[in-house]
Amino acid sequence: QVQLVESGGGSVQAGGSLRLSCAASGRSFSDSCMGWFRQAPGKEREFVAAMTSGANTAYANSVKGRFIISRDNAKNTVDLLMSSLSPEDTAVYYCAARRGYAINTDGVAYNYWGQGTQVTVSS
Repeated sequence: QVQLVESGGGSVQAGGSLRLSCAASGRSFSDSCMGWFRQAPGKEREFVAAMTSGANTAYANSVKGRFIISRDNAKNTVDLLMSSLSPEDTAVYYCAARRGYAINTDGVAYNYWGQGTQVTVSS
């Protein structure tokens, strides 16, 4: 059974940093693109960042220069280091995995999802 489990969410003041982690189990994800998405209250889910097993990355314009995605293929983990956080970053953050080597920013293309972790940024 494939599982993605996020951790590291919480509350932080504007300007602060948080690191989210996602541990995947049930299969190897060395052939998968892994990504982070988020959904704020009343808004649609949106792409945040993704990384292929070959270390290609993609970021949403809103987080470029502030967020860094990384992964450990041997450990089946993917992290998201978030810096210079603002209240607009408040959302539930989801880890996701997509079979295949290509990078993809469309959530519909992802096969597996975590349960989400709340990030709250106060001003």
